[in-house]
Amino acid sequence: MEISRRDFIRSSLILGGSFLLSPASLNADEKKMRWHPAYERLENEGKLAQRIEEAYAIFEDCQLCPRSCGVNRKKGERGFCRGPYRPVIYSAQPHFGEEVALVGNNGSGTIFFSNCNLRCIFCQNWPISHEGKGKEVKDEDLANMMIRLQKIGCHNINLVTPTHVMPNIINATRIALKKGLRLPLVYNTSGYERLEILKILDGVVDIYMPDMKYMDADHAEKYSSGASDYPEVTKKAIIEMNRQVGELKVDERGIATRGLIIRHLVMPNRVAGTEKLLRWVSEALPRSTYINIMAQYHVDYKAFEYPKIARGITVEEFLEAMEWAEDFGLTNLDPKSVALRRFYSFFKR
Repeated sequence: MEISRRDFIRSSLILGGSFLLSPASLNADEKKMRWHPAYERLENEGKLAQRIEEAYAIFEDCQLCPRSCGVNRKKGERGFCRGPYRPVIYSAQPHFGEEVALVGNNGSGTIFFSNCNLRCIFCQNWPISHEGKGKEVKDEDLANMMIRLQKIGCHNINLVTPTHVMPNIINATRIALKKGLRLPLVYNTSGYERLEILKILDGVVDIYMPDMKYMDADHAEKYSSGASDYPEVTKKAIIEMNRQVGELKVDERGIATRGLIIRHLVMPNRVAGTEKLLRWVSEALPRSTYINIMAQYHVDYKAFEYPKIARGITVEEFLEAMEWAEDFGLTNLDPKSVALRRFYSFFKR
């Protein structure tokens, strides 16, 4: 079938840069070709408002995370995370240090929420997560931040430490959707999530990006404020996330649009249980699951007080982690991890 030059250019603009054409200029077939975020589809089905109502009810007896504090945040009570009823935000800006598939040319639109439900003693963002530095805002303000990040060209809305403010997030997302938000929503979490809460997010989140910090209950209890159930809870959570969004998908620019990204921070003295974690991924999930094996651990906050984690990792510790990933047949590692492995391997010759 022959097509005109005009139709060819028009189709190329839709596939390679849909932002260049306004929705009003697209015909019915072209509109079908455009990518749509999950939350837009849920809104069109008339279900998003119901999810928001369900989520907000949890604030009265807070069970948003596995800590299950049961405090009434609507009345100003605060649980383990120390989060108030409204979200506290430290910053909202383009971030270029995230995974390659999120950053692109214009950065990932990261919104850092203050406070945390895990509170690791080695946290590198402890002024935000432990001390709660930031500004308390309304959901409308959060929505406007999302819109601003979209306007300056960010490729996604990256919600960092979102668990304890999930109701605010999905309400703000609906507000922003009505103002024109059409970016993928990235749920950037510690992985310490309740299945019941994740099911509320089914059809809202486009990209899940959980940490998998430990595979040993004793280490989780010691280094993450008593969260001995972290390994089992997080494994179940990641399986549910994978069920919802599947393997990572990218567009023609290589930018992620939907799927699962697992982050794993290599820690000294094998504290993180990296070998066991990578074996579990290879057995419980597709071996093409996107994994970022991270080497940036450094001693921070109270980690100096714990001998096993009171130093940075060695080159050998990072390289063995990458070798385990290869041994277990994992095929979709973050390009920065792969490049770092090559760099270290070159200088070890």
